[in-house]
Amino acid sequence: MIFYMEKLVCKLVGKDGNIYNLMMIASKTLRAHELYEQSEELIQRIIGGEARSYDEALRIIMEYVEAE
Repeated sequence: MIFYMEKLVCKLVGKDGNIYNLMMIASKTLRAHELYEQSEELIQRIIGGEARSYDEALRIIMEYVEAE
């Protein structure tokens, strides 16, 4: 069974565009809503090597949150 969860809105627009900064903002947003596993997964996917470019890292972040 697949459940659809609406993405959390995360204020990324206008922030320092450093990918690690954006990753941590998204992670904190997930944690603020008690989504600890998703937060850890997001970080691991980016720093673990799945993201091989800035664009790929942004794509991963957008899988978890909606940028505002």
